[in-house]
Amino acid sequence: MPPSAPAPKKPAEASTSNFIRQIVEHDLASGKYAARTWGGRPGPAKAHAGAPTDPAKIRTRFPPEPNGYLHYGHAKSICLNFGLARDYGGVCHLRFDDTNPTREEQEYVDSIRDAVKWLGFSWNDNSGSGNEYYASDYFGFLYEFAEELIRRRHAYVDSLSAEEMREHRGTLTQAGRHSPYRERSTDESLNLLREMRAGKHADGAHVLRAKIDMASGNINLRDPAMYRIRHATHHRTGDLWCIYPNYDWAHGVSDALENITHSICTLEFEDHRPLYEWFNERLAEAGLLQRPLPQQIEFARLNLTYVVLSKRKLIQLVEEKHVDGWDDPRMPTLAGARRRGFTPEGFRLFADRIGVAKADSWIDFSILEDCMREHLNEVAPRRIAVLDPLKLVIENYPLGKEEECHAPNHPQKPEWGKRALPFSRELWIEREDFAETPPKGFFRLFPGNKVRLRYGFVVECTGCDRDASGKVIAVRCTYDPDTKSGTPGADKVKVKGNIHWVSAQHAYAAEVRLYDRLFKVPHPGKSQKASAPPLAGEGGLSEGDWLEDLNPDSKKVITAQLEPALREAKAEERFQFERHGYFLADRADSKPGAPKFNRAVTLRDSWSK
Repeated sequence: MPPSAPAPKKPAEASTSNFIRQIVEHDLASGKYAARTWGGRPGPAKAHAGAPTDPAKIRTRFPPEPNGYLHYGHAKSICLNFGLARDYGGVCHLRFDDTNPTREEQEYVDSIRDAVKWLGFSWNDNSGSGNEYYASDYFGFLYEFAEELIRRRHAYVDSLSAEEMREHRGTLTQAGRHSPYRERSTDESLNLLREMRAGKHADGAHVLRAKIDMASGNINLRDPAMYRIRHATHHRTGDLWCIYPNYDWAHGVSDALENITHSICTLEFEDHRPLYEWFNERLAEAGLLQRPLPQQIEFARLNLTYVVLSKRKLIQLVEEKHVDGWDDPRMPTLAGARRRGFTPEGFRLFADRIGVAKADSWIDFSILEDCMREHLNEVAPRRIAVLDPLKLVIENYPLGKEEECHAPNHPQKPEWGKRALPFSRELWIEREDFAETPPKGFFRLFPGNKVRLRYGFVVECTGCDRDASGKVIAVRCTYDPDTKSGTPGADKVKVKGNIHWVSAQHAYAAEVRLYDRLFKVPHPGKSQKASAPPLAGEGGLSEGDWLEDLNPDSKKVITAQLEPALREAKAEERFQFERHGYFLADRADSKPGAPKFNRAVTLRDSWSK
């Protein structure tokens, strides 16, 4: 089986989880794609003619445009496409739809590769084929095919201006009008297309259009553009081309060239499916594409509360410096998620949990956070961190004395062993663990009350010290030396409170970033009076200034006091800071012996009402 992802599932178990798996299993049972051949690389029908049967039972693809960083919604698509290939003996291709030369950069290509690998998937197969492709690999094929469609009277060069084309297109209730150039001769259209390719015409002077139906109720079929003139340098092909294929023309043909069986996309492309099929059918009729052709299947995209997934808005957040770049841990990008401390396993669990549906719906951000907590709880060693330090002085503990207390690395995993915590006369505790005048139900430190220092001794509060402004700067207590955790008689003194601590002499003072949700409302920029805004786009409810909904508390930078072992944490090591949440040593800013920590998620959902 191709190594496209970890932990395969049995198809029989998976088929009930979504309608796409049921389609795949039906196709496999019927042998729909069993006769396909594969020439070893993508190509037209003649490249596969006489070749062996395709070793991949199915072929899917993940086709991002390399003009931005992948976001949480892409994680759902990656898990779906690579997961199908994994579970049904197939291969998933990584294809960059790089048809727009003005917006694509190698930086984005590299980030996309990294994100897919980080999620735990591979586009390699057992034959050693990398299965990494680019739409620009097929520019030659697409051009040859375009000339053939002109010869078959299925395409023509139009010389209307962009504004005139819009006027001729019609509306949802009014049919479009034919361009006066629609009946250009085959030779004239071919000559113009060749001149366009040779750079003899300015941007916008002509376009190549498919000749379909200007009266169609589906506007996508009203003679859509296939090629536009664009004198721009492409990140891979350089200045070889000055005409570039439109997405609808390039995408479906690229699928067919790659022997894709199931072309899975989100619901906004449902109205584009007839055009996808029209292009491929015309080329198959001409003997240029192998049958059976790919089938496009639409599913509901990820609509997640408390984030924006619009590429335009993500770019705005970065360019206007509302965040610290694409990998800012608050950004809903996979690069940001990785830096924050979210895990690939958590994303895969999230994808399984929300499932795949035909209808759009809103997913609450807390579900994603819960998936992260569930995985992190299993894999994160426990450590102690004091985030808002207050000095605790044990008055009857001998000056200069030190000893060790012992704490489990994971309370549910005794095989992980224990670690030593240095204990001394002065400790750091959380400021919130002391109250001079305690509220009802407060069982932590206050004058006259006893608590257990977690993994250590029972202490009794005797008072506190204040500075000139009246702020408490130290708490004083005495300890009972016969109550050390893990020793005989340690439980002879019963207390209700239990607080954590670190030795002031041994603690590691570190920068800790407390990250939270980037937005303070579930639907940024939308009316919060409605239960939820419309789903399949950004229209519907009037949209306000979504930037006004940014959460001013989404990032707090503090200096915390950590147990000394954390000084040696390596970049991207994850821990549970007891009582606080799950934290990661920052992969960008940490240095050997000086890690900085990011909070991935709190222990509990603090946003639920």
